[in-house]
Order: sequence, then structure tokens, then C-alpha cells
Amino acid sequence: MSQCHRCNTPLEDGDLRCAICGIVAPDRPRTRPVGELARVVRCTECGAAVAYHVDKRAPTCQFCGAITKVEEPTDPLEEAKLHLPFAVSREDAASAMKAYLGSLGFFRPSDLAARATVDSVTPVWFAAWLFDAGADVSWTADSDAGSRRSAWAPHSGRTRMQWKSVLVSASRGLSTVEVAKLAPGFDLANTQEIDPHTSTLVERFDVERSAARAKVLQAAVEMARAELQSGHIPGSRFRNVHVSALLDSLVTRRYALPAYVFVYRYDDRPYRAIVHGRTTRIAFGDAPRAWGKIIGLIVLGIVILAAIVFALSRR
Repeated sequence: MSQCHRCNTPLEDGDLRCAICGIVAPDRPRTRPVGELARVVRCTECGAAVAYHVDKRAPTCQFCGAITKVEEPTDPLEEAKLHLPFAVSREDAASAMKAYLGSLGFFRPSDLAARATVDSVTPVWFAAWLFDAGADVSWTADSDAGSRRSAWAPHSGRTRMQWKSVLVSASRGLSTVEVAKLAPGFDLANTQEIDPHTSTLVERFDVERSAARAKVLQAAVEMARAELQSGHIPGSRFRNVHVSALLDSLVTRRYALPAYVFVYRYDDRPYRAIVHGRTTRIAFGDAPRAWGKIIGLIVLGIVILAAIVFALSRR
């Protein structure tokens, strides 16, 4: 693996620029690559991209159901090299989705699990990066340490942090929050090479590795913020925490990770639910609210408050 001649960051296959400093890689091609370019089906609503196969005819998005369009990018797109196979069957995923709908509590319709009808269930492999990196982290914050008469005192500092095997979403079909909920269920020790003839849809990476560094940097900053408030910043209460991270030694790996995407209806309105492709313990999604219960509870609270006020006024 070659290195950037400016900052010594490793350059991976397909890198046209350094992922850290952005300088053009001198030993990488700068012109349109020879050979077949990826054809991508792009959703017009959520922006998800999947590989396009003419014989499979994919007119709708498998993540949200909206219309898709075909793109032919002028630059090569990243592709996942490894994937995790599905360990949950379609039937078990459907049962997990129903169990999730039945566990949502008082403020959801009591008949949600019974009346929800599934429009579609699609097994997909969504795109994700796994990265290792180091960073010089600078920070400023107010905390209660050394505040004396004031409630807050200013603090600042600089530290070195290292991260290994951090999962960052590269998906546009699934949100960052959804991927964060799925992440704990993946054991990447069981990854396999992707079968190019698989019938399961594999989401494409939207950008080159160098253009993805903003998402990786954002993830690093958020992790640094959490670590700083767990011991680096003095005190027990914090505010105005500002963090800056200068990444180096960045190495990324591209994965396709399994999930089931359900589109279901309740009272003729569509909702989406996600079930983990490796374990039925992780299921979540959108769900309608029982507005009748909510309004009734608010009215009851108003009546009780009015009764209390009336009773106090009679004393």
C-alpha cells in the first residue's frame, strides 16, 4: 500500500486523492477510467443507490418505495468488498417486526400489531465504512471544576486519541440514527466476500473514499466529545463543549451489512420498520400514534388541574 507524499496517510485502491489532506495522488489515474462504469439506480426521494441489473428491473426504491432513476457516473464508485450473510430468515424477521409493533406502549394503537398489513419486505445489504484512525484533539469547555463562586469555569486542553474498527454509515437508504441502532448487532469476524451473482440488493457507496472523510471526521469528533466528557475534562457538569480533531493514519474498509426493510400500512398510511439481518433482538421503525388516547389524557389532566384549582379557591 502506497502513502501520500505530503502526510504519509495510506492510499487505498481507487483513491484519487488523499483521504486526510486532499492532495491529488500522483501515482493514481486522473482521467476517466477504462472499462465498464457502474450503472446505479438512484431513489428520487431518499437518495439511496443500488446496483442496476436490467434483467431484474428495479423501478422502485427498496428502502422507501419511491420511484428510482438510472445514473451513469463519470467517476468510479466505491464498492463493498466484504459482507455479512443473513442469519435471520424472512419469516423470523416478520415475527420480530410484529413483536416490535406490539411492544410500543400506551401511546400507540393497541391493535397496531394485529391490523398492520405488510406491503413489502426486502432483504438489503446497506453500505458502511469501518475505519481505524488517530487524531490530535483540541477542546474547550465550561465545567463546574474550579468554579468557586461562579457556576462555571473555563477549561481547555489537547490530547491524543486512537480508534479501531469504528462503524460509520455510508448509506443513504438508512439514516445515521437507524444504522447506529443496527451497529451493535454486527460481528465483523464473520464477514465473507460478496457474491457478484447474489439476488439480494447491495447498496452502492455514493462517494469516493477521499470525499467521505467529512463523515468519518464528524464521527471522530462525536466520539472524542463523548470521551472528553468521560474523564478528560475536569468536573462533573459541562457546557459549551467544542472539539476539533486533526485525523491521521486513516484506514477504511468497505462493508455491506444485512437488514430487512419492511413497508407496512395502518389505516391506509404507509410506515417503515427495520429488522436486523443477524439478530431478531434489534427491530425498530416508524409507527402511528394513538391521538385519541393522547388527547384524552390531556383532557383528563386539564379536568384534574381545574378541580384542584377549584378546590383551593373554595378554601
